[in-house]
Parts: sequence; structure tokens; C-alpha cells
Amino acid sequence: METTSLFKEMEDEQRLKAAPLAVRLRPRVLDEVVGQREAVGEDSWLRAAIEADTLSSVILFGPAGTGKTSIAHVIAESTRSTFVEVSAIGGTVSDLRREIAEAERRLISGGIKTILFIDEIHRFNRSQQDALLHAVENRTVVLIGATTENPYFEVNTALLSRSRVVELHSLDDGEIAELLSRAVSSERGLDGKYVLDDEARDAIITLAGGDARSALTTLELAAEMQKPGTKKNPATINEQIVIKATP
Repeated sequence: METTSLFKEMEDEQRLKAAPLAVRLRPRVLDEVVGQREAVGEDSWLRAAIEADTLSSVILFGPAGTGKTSIAHVIAESTRSTFVEVSAIGGTVSDLRREIAEAERRLISGGIKTILFIDEIHRFNRSQQDALLHAVENRTVVLIGATTENPYFEVNTALLSRSRVVELHSLDDGEIAELLSRAVSSERGLDGKYVLDDEARDAIITLAGGDARSALTTLELAAEMQKPGTKKNPATINEQIVIKATP
């Protein structure tokens, strides 16, 4: 059992090394989430529910790159429940019914709750959303839906009435700057082997338009255009390199 766990840890570490910068820098705890104070700040319902492990179904609504998936992964790290992810792009009603049946089995046999994360839940049609209703209502699963579309138009009214909508907002310039600084210095990021000059940072902020994922992708592309330095003598990313990295 311990050997299996060790191999899984090694596999996860290799996957993380190969992952894009935006994935490597995903927050592991709420305090690592940049921005979104209204949604996950000290006095928010969502933070209290996550920290107490009493989360009920929630729809995270906001533009791309605002941290919907990141918050879902923080919940996965924080909860004592089983965390299951279903794609709204390729997922079917059969997939949902299978996951719900497994969730019911875990609940009955071991009292283990299941958190079901569905990214881009607005892509599910009405019959797919209807398949979730009973399981969400009786808490066989705790639903976390993420969407860039207004859920009041795109998500089944019955499903909405059983969930809480939490709205996320585009990051401001200061928050994007904080994220870039963290990405440059973090061991999970560029590990201090690069520095970002002021003009390059401002160019990335402007290009990102409040989208954290976009900012990190631009930074990563710029870093790939030159050899890394060392922590003692880091390579400089300047505005010209950022512009070249962003056609």
C-alpha cells in the first residue's frame, strides 16, 4: 500500500513538472488565492463552509481566469470528502448516473461524502442537468459547478434553487502584478531564475485584461524564449520579449 502511494506521489510530481505554469501555480489553500476577497475572504460564506468542511452545492460564476477551477481544487485539498471531476464537454447522462451511484455507495457504506466538480456546467443540456437534481437535493453529492455564462440563464432553475451562486470578478492590475511576482519567485514557477522588468510586467498586465491564466501563459511563453539564468544571476524578461511571445 505504501509502495503504491509512493509511486503515485512520484507520478503526480512528474505530471506537475510537465504541466503549464498556470496549473503548477494553482493555490493549495485559500490564502494562496489571489483576489476574490468577496467570494473567499475572511468573512465570506464560502471560506467558512470550506474551512468547516460543511460545503453545500455552489455555482462559481465569473469570466475566464478568475480562479473558478483553482477554488475547486482548494476544496479538493481541504475536504474530507471524495472529490470527483466530470467534463461538461464530453460527459454524458450515463457518466453522471455512474458517478452518482458511486457517491451513494460511498455514503451508505462509509459515510463518505462526494464533491462533484463540473467545469463549464452551462455546456450540459437540460436532461444532463436534470440528472443531477435528485442527487443534489438529497446531498448524495455536493455539486460545484463552474461557468463563464450567467447561470440564471444557462443553468436549470431547479438546480439553481438547490445551490448557492458565488460570483467571481476579473483581477485588478495590482492582483495580476502580485500573481506574476509569485510566479517568478516560486519553486513551482520560474524558481527565481528569471526577473521581470517593470515594462514587461506592465505589458503582461495590459495583455491579460484581468485574466490570471492569460497572464501566466504570457509569462511562461516569454520565459521559454530565452535560456534561464540562476538564482544568483537570473535572466531578465523585458518588454520586447513579451511582445515577441504574444503574436
